Amino acid sequence: MYKRILLKLSGEALMGDDAYGINQPTIARMVREVRDVTALGCQVAVVIGGGNIFRGMAGGASGMDRATADYMGMLATVMNALALADTMRLEGLTARVMSAISIDQVVEPYVRPKALQYLEEGKVVVFAAGTGNPFFTTDTAAALRGAEVGAEVVLKATKVDGVYSADPNKDPTATRYARISFDEAIAKNLQVMDATAFALCRDQKLPVKVFSIVKPGALKRVVQGEDEGTLVHV
Repeated sequence: MYKRILLKLSGEALMGDDAYGINQPTIARMVREVRDVTALGCQVAVVIGGGNIFRGMAGGASGMDRATADYMGMLATVMNALALADTMRLEGLTARVMSAISIDQVVEPYVRPKALQYLEEGKVVVFAAGTGNPFFTTDTAAALRGAEVGAEVVLKATKVDGVYSADPNKDPTATRYARISFDEAIAKNLQVMDATAFALCRDQKLPVKVFSIVKPGALKRVVQGEDEGTLVHV
């Protein structure tokens, strides 16, 4: 169903059941899911968060200047991106890490034409360091990069299998939406993404699919157009 996707992974998704850092079996399982999707001929770009590393140091960041803390978070996403790319190498995929902040000895800088070339060559492109600016989340980076590379959809991987009418962990009567419009999601105050990212996706008519990265095979089912997760559309 989709030829080019932007996959948004949170840093916390890499922790598995650990309290901090990267759980190797978890990251390997996620990479295998990506490998299955690329085998279908789908081009994959990834934006990764850094919460598994930086939030683990949050106590030390107490009282820190917000911009400084955000730059530290960006560096955490670079670490995650390197781990993700190396695990992809072990699973037989070719990945390229592109950073929004310059760390030339470690990763190459984000250059849009180069990113498009890599995607067309069948390489997985991992975007690190968010937007390169403080005060913006990696959700916003996902919306921005998705629009820039011409992704057909932003796939937001979470621990919940879609958008619900209420918190399914607290309300047993909560129902999952198969589809919902951006305007409906705003009216119902459903927290799909942060407001900046959500507005950018809506303005660019870039649909967002929320699904569970914990559920085996969910990513492949989403790409194949099956009833998995929630599609937020214009």
